Amino acid sequence: MQAGSIALWFVVLLIVLALLFDFMNGFHDAANSIATVVSTGVLKPQQAVLFAALFNVIAIGIFHLKVASTIGKGIVEPGIVDHHVVFGALIGAIFWNVFTWWYGIPSSSSHALIGGIMGAVIAKAGLGKLVWAGIGKTVLFIFLSPLLGYVLGSLMMVLVSWICRRTPPRKVDRWFRRLQLLSAGLYSLGHGGNDAQKTIGIIWMLLVAAGYVASDAAAPPSWVIWCCYFAIGMGTMFGGWRIVKTMGQRLTKLKPVGGFCAETGGAASLFIATALGVPVSTTHTITGAIVGVGSVRSTASVRWGLASNIVWAWIFTIPAAAFVAAVFYGLSTLLF
Repeated sequence: MQAGSIALWFVVLLIVLALLFDFMNGFHDAANSIATVVSTGVLKPQQAVLFAALFNVIAIGIFHLKVASTIGKGIVEPGIVDHHVVFGALIGAIFWNVFTWWYGIPSSSSHALIGGIMGAVIAKAGLGKLVWAGIGKTVLFIFLSPLLGYVLGSLMMVLVSWICRRTPPRKVDRWFRRLQLLSAGLYSLGHGGNDAQKTIGIIWMLLVAAGYVASDAAAPPSWVIWCCYFAIGMGTMFGGWRIVKTMGQRLTKLKPVGGFCAETGGAASLFIATALGVPVSTTHTITGAIVGVGSVRSTASVRWGLASNIVWAWIFTIPAAAFVAAVFYGLSTLLF
């Protein structure tokens, strides 16, 4: 009875920690959803975060749980995950999120979580217990998601420029100030739909390991889904202003038409990845789209030095989170 009680409270603690990660994911990645709409002056920051948070939560009724299944069942072999693995993975991911938020670096919460899972599992059972097909698909999209964002953002900018080539700039600006609300809403839908499912996946993984959900269950309990979408929406509502400045102002200067094209290209990329069940980085995707839009105007308008610093942060995300997760996995086995 006592052991069962301890196990239950440990599970509750880990669920709270997972929801904290989800909140921080929204907080950290709020910049991805609102940076362009704020930097172009279409919405004030307080309006933008409420707008984005609403669409984060609305995504619950639009996307299937394919990304959650990838995280819950496609990264690690069945039977390997336990409470200590989940604890180490979450601490590793949270540490990297806080570190990169503090320095204003747009890194990936998604890849931090995957790196955390990998590091904790390697510390427990070695490399052989990882599902390399699922990891390979995720790593592939580290490169494909910004490239896809870049291509779609660039194409949107070229298409819009051609359509509006004879329209007075002031009229174009007025049109796209309104249209950017649509594109920002779509991007926030994609953000909520892809990112909330990552936390759903890890809580699902935990509940299966603890014996509260059958390993062959088709979906996690509905309360898990609602809690995760609500948590990421709340995180977005509080926003990560340090990263907003980097994404919306320092990387390239955007006008409403550019903001619309970047958000639409980024949203299309997220919708494609979520439909395929791939946990991609919303940060990578919108960065690629913003750079694509900027480079259409002029390659000199993009601050490539800053962009390269962001890429280095992407490269270090998985190994850094994995290292911290491995350390905290070891500490968890000693303390709990």
